[in-house]
Amino acid sequence: MSLIAQLPVLPIIIPLIAAPLTLLLPKPRLPWAWASLISWITFAAAAWLLVTVSNDGMISYHLGDWAPPIGIEYRVDLANALVLFLVSGVAALVFAFSYHSVRAEIDADQAPLFYGAMLICLTGLLGVTITGDAFNVFVFLEISSLSTYALIAMGARRDRRALTSAFNYLVMGTIGATFFVIGIGLLYQATGTLNMADLHQRLIGQDNRMVQAGFAFILVGMGLKLAMFPMHLWLPNAYTYAPSAVSAFLAATATKVAVYVLIRFFFSVFNFDFAFIGAAFTYVLLPLGLAGMFIASMVAVFQDDVKRMLAYSSVGQIGYMLLGLSFATVEGLTASLVHVFNHALMKGALFMAVACVVLRAGSSSIHAFAGLSKRMPVTTWAFILSGLSLIGVPLTVGFISKWYLLDAAFSAGHWYAGFLIVASSLIALVYVGRIAEVMLLKEPAEEGKYAIPKEEAPLAMLVPMWILVIANIYFGMRTDLTGGLAQRAAEALMLTAGGAP
Repeated sequence: MSLIAQLPVLPIIIPLIAAPLTLLLPKPRLPWAWASLISWITFAAAAWLLVTVSNDGMISYHLGDWAPPIGIEYRVDLANALVLFLVSGVAALVFAFSYHSVRAEIDADQAPLFYGAMLICLTGLLGVTITGDAFNVFVFLEISSLSTYALIAMGARRDRRALTSAFNYLVMGTIGATFFVIGIGLLYQATGTLNMADLHQRLIGQDNRMVQAGFAFILVGMGLKLAMFPMHLWLPNAYTYAPSAVSAFLAATATKVAVYVLIRFFFSVFNFDFAFIGAAFTYVLLPLGLAGMFIASMVAVFQDDVKRMLAYSSVGQIGYMLLGLSFATVEGLTASLVHVFNHALMKGALFMAVACVVLRAGSSSIHAFAGLSKRMPVTTWAFILSGLSLIGVPLTVGFISKWYLLDAAFSAGHWYAGFLIVASSLIALVYVGRIAEVMLLKEPAEEGKYAIPKEEAPLAMLVPMWILVIANIYFGMRTDLTGGLAQRAAEALMLTAGGAP
């Protein structure tokens, strides 16, 4: 068998096999080097998949040569190929970035366990994205979640509240997973299949209470997993007290994969003939998306911990993704997919900048950022440029996301949503501007726990961070790359769901 023929399974097999081997390597540098190498190989396989799917169309891979719907299928189209590329790319940069941060925040004897858990988490996220089997979505979700609980708890060396944060996430994540798997069970009882493409065919004409209940359970379960407002309460503490490298990885990947799962079920399993799909768009996603945009962003303004501020900002940004999805149009779905990609670039860079400060100051408090431009100018400007992208300044990916969302809002006749998008961006200006003011205009602390030496983070941290910062600018100018792929993916999903292409 040729390597190309096995390409769809490689992003899962490579990190899955490599993870236990990480535990056997001597401490401290070898586990990091091995995990980083594996992440870059996985990224290469995902990039190859994206190019192949973009040129040749959808790929269906049958595990064990058992044809679906009896066998398990890995199904790769433009939508999940783009998410695979995003998750593996961010992972490759975070692994390369993580060595010094992990050494400062985690006990040396836990380093192999940390990198092994990170590879397992990566396997789960990629598996959720690539599988065409609904039950396998649940399995891979739990693989990523279980490893995430352990990764968050490892932040207890710096702050014991990481343990309670991990426990709270475990409880909320378990509730979400339970709702999700009950929904899958109800759909299986109604159709007798778990293959998502086959589910789509067998659900046609079955607008009964069992199917409606299955959809409701899936929506609530994934709402918890993706931190949809007001089911987001696990996220701020998880991002705040996790090790900084974990915060950067999760903020850029985990919720994006959960949003993708919601998109996949809305458009590839169910279809627009179901009345409850339209009701979910209008009465659930639209109001909760708008509420998340404003309420979470307002809460972010008053946070004194920068990691917590960025965590609440992420809840608000998820609101943008749900808002685009709620329009139920090609333009809206395109905007959601574009923002899934772009937000990962913004938040990855911002959390990496915070990790650099934590390395030198030992804290993510806003007080540690005072006068940062005089102590760590390279880190300061990485944060400011990424923050401008988060606000939506032209020539950044944030502006592109807002442009696509505005176009979708006005095209769908929701003109009021367009004005609310602009208004919520002004709130982002407030909380990003607050940090920028502290970094640029205040004097650095000369002594005390917030004093920072006049020394940048190591080059191994600065380079991955600035790659993401540059990506914020590059993809803000080359919109045809992400926007074009997202539009083609949205058109294909909309046709599958029976909506207007």
